[in-house]
Amino acid sequence: MQTINNISLKPYHSFACKETASHFSIITSEHEIEEVAKWSKINQQPLLILGSGSNILFTKKYEGIVAKMELMGIKKLNETASEVLLEVGAGENWHYFVSYCVQKGWGGIENLSLIPGTVGASPIQNIGAYGVEVKDTIKSISAYDTFNETWVNFNNNECEFGYRTSIFKNSKNRYIISKVHFILQKQPNLKTDYGVIREVLHDRNIKNPSLVDISNAIIQIRTEKLPDPKKIGNAGSFFKNPIIPIAQFEQLKNEFPALIAYPTSDTSYKLAAGWLIEACGWKGIQKGNVGCYEKQALVIVSYGAISGKEIFDFSELIIQSVKNKFGITLEREVNIL
Repeated sequence: MQTINNISLKPYHSFACKETASHFSIITSEHEIEEVAKWSKINQQPLLILGSGSNILFTKKYEGIVAKMELMGIKKLNETASEVLLEVGAGENWHYFVSYCVQKGWGGIENLSLIPGTVGASPIQNIGAYGVEVKDTIKSISAYDTFNETWVNFNNNECEFGYRTSIFKNSKNRYIISKVHFILQKQPNLKTDYGVIREVLHDRNIKNPSLVDISNAIIQIRTEKLPDPKKIGNAGSFFKNPIIPIAQFEQLKNEFPALIAYPTSDTSYKLAAGWLIEACGWKGIQKGNVGCYEKQALVIVSYGAISGKEIFDFSELIIQSVKNKFGITLEREVNIL
């Protein structure tokens, strides 16, 4: 295993701030996962596994070792008349994997097109968009348990998936995901329930959409709504959509009739965090080198911010503003370090 000392993390995360790491390494095999975990333990240095850095904000120097996951490969393990089982390396680019499956005619993740990140990071956050969550297609996950120094396999239930969470997120720094196993469908049930998807398909005069049509529609929606991190530093949606009890929702709805929300059960509603932020007047606002994206209030963008703390402080202002107006405390979706 090769390590580099005192490296700038600017090229390795989408906010591209100046923060550094004491040590840095690249993982290309499961053996190197074991090596970096043991190096961390022997040298008593914290370990951070980094994918594409699209959902993280460094606010200070990382005093430990950052290991960039580049374990690649897409392998078909089994195929039937109705479905296919795939084994995918944790370092594979997520959108590349989605596009690969869409072109093959394997459905289930097309609504997750153009989400930044890697395959290995997708179950940690249980990424989701437009009525689909990645948990719906995952059969199992292979990971290295750094506590017990053993390899373990998790079936879907053992992953403890929830809204933007999983056992991997809740057991930070314990498990290093190496491979994810997906079951995809050959005759998929296409999900076009979201109005914005139907609008794009209607505008394109597509009445019987294919997987490619759905994926292209999602790509168009995301491209029009979200900034390209290669041009403007950002990590996509910065905040989670809060879930509140129905009684609280009804009270807020009476006070704010335009409130956007969706039922998640008989007892709770999910509020649109972007609407809450925009209602507080943040959309398009810029303070110093940080701002709230002009096309989507849920996205915080960097206009050349040097320090991650400047971005964090800006998010604090938004959180306090929403709490003062609606009595709701927003939770960050982006990982803060």
